[in-house]
Amino acid sequence: MAPVEDWGRDTVSVRGGLVRSGFEETAEALYLTSGYVYESAEDAEAAFKGDVDRFVYSRYGNPTVAVFEERLRLLEGAEACYATASGMGAVFTALAALVGAGDRLVASRALFGSCFVIVDEILPRWGVQTVLVDGADLTQWEAALSEPTAAVFFETPSNPMQELVDIEAVSALAHAVGAKVVVDNVFGTPVMSRPLEHGADIVVYSATKHIDGQGRVLGGAILGPEDYIHGPVENLIRHTGPTLSAFNAWVLVKGLETLRLRVEQQARSAYAVAQALEAHPAIRRVWYPFLASHPQYDLAQKQMLGGGTVVTFELDGGKDEAFALMNALAIVDISNNLGDSKSLITHPATTTHRRLAEEDRLKVGITDGVLRISVGLEDADDLVADLTGALKVATQG
Repeated sequence: MAPVEDWGRDTVSVRGGLVRSGFEETAEALYLTSGYVYESAEDAEAAFKGDVDRFVYSRYGNPTVAVFEERLRLLEGAEACYATASGMGAVFTALAALVGAGDRLVASRALFGSCFVIVDEILPRWGVQTVLVDGADLTQWEAALSEPTAAVFFETPSNPMQELVDIEAVSALAHAVGAKVVVDNVFGTPVMSRPLEHGADIVVYSATKHIDGQGRVLGGAILGPEDYIHGPVENLIRHTGPTLSAFNAWVLVKGLETLRLRVEQQARSAYAVAQALEAHPAIRRVWYPFLASHPQYDLAQKQMLGGGTVVTFELDGGKDEAFALMNALAIVDISNNLGDSKSLITHPATTTHRRLAEEDRLKVGITDGVLRISVGLEDADDLVADLTGALKVATQG
C-alpha cells in the first residue's frame, strides 16, 4: 500500500490521520475527556517530563483534535499543524509566536476587522512596530521590507474586497530580510489556494468557515514548520488556552471529508452569481478573482485553482440601498459568517469591519454601498433570481 504522503487529496480528506480505538469503529472516535490516567506515579512523571509521547491534558492535546490536525496537515502539505478554538485564536497565536517587543511586523492593510485590530492596536501596545502597506502594490512591499523584519501577514484574497497579494514575490522579499510569512487563507480555502507551495511559511485558517462549512462550530488552525508549531506555537496554546474542543474537532474532521466537493460547487455558483451581478445595470462594480475584470485576474490565475466562494459588489445608492436589498432577499440570509452551505450576505461597513475608522475602510475600498455574499450550495439560478428580485425592490424604493 502506498504511504499516506503519496495518497491523493480526496483519499487524505476521508482517511488522513485516522486512528481507530480498540473497538475498530468506522467513523472517527470522539474523545470527550479533559484528562488522562497513568498506571503509576512514575508514568505521570515521565509524561510531564516529555520522556514518553502521550496525552496528558486536553488543553495540551486530545486524540480527536490530533486526528483533525494530522488530516489538515496532510491536505495542506505542511510539516505540522496545531488547532485552535477559533480562527482569530489561530491568527493571534501565529503572530504572537513570531513577534515580541521591539520586533517589526509588515502587513497588508486589507485585513478582516479583528485581524486589523490585532496588528494595529494589540501588538503595537506590546511594543511591536507594525507597518501597513497596500497588498497589491509590490513597490510598497519592497520599501517596507528593506530592513530586518520578524513577520509578514496578509490575506489573499482579502476580506471583503478580494485584493490579492503576490505570495511568491512578497515571500521572496520577506525571506531576504529574515521575516516569516503568515498567510490567512480563509478566502483562498485549502481547495483553491496553496500558499506554502508559493513560498509562504505559515498558513492560518478559521475552520469555522469552509472546513466546517455548515454553520455548526468554531475552530481554527495554524500550519507551518515543525520547530515553529511544536515550539513557540505549542508553548503559547498550552499556557494561554485557546484550545480546540474535542467535539468541535470531530465535527471539523467530518467537514474535511466533503470540503472539496462543497467548495468546488460553491465556487461554480459564485462565478455564475458574479457574472450575473456584473451584467446588472444597478451594480457599480463586482469583485471576484476569476472575473476577467478583476484588476489582478492574471495573478489569480497564477496562484489560485478557482475563484473562491465569495462575491463582493457595490451599489450606487450607498447604505440605504444596500440595506434595502438585504431586507428584500428571500433565500439568502443576512449573516456575518461565510463559507457556509447556506448563502449569506453582510454589509461589511456596519458589521465585520465596523471597528475600522471610516478613513481606514475607504482606503481599502469598503464604502457604504459594498456588500459581501458568501455563496452556498443552493441552485445558482435561484440565487441569481433572488438577488435580481431584491435589486429591483432596492433600486425602485
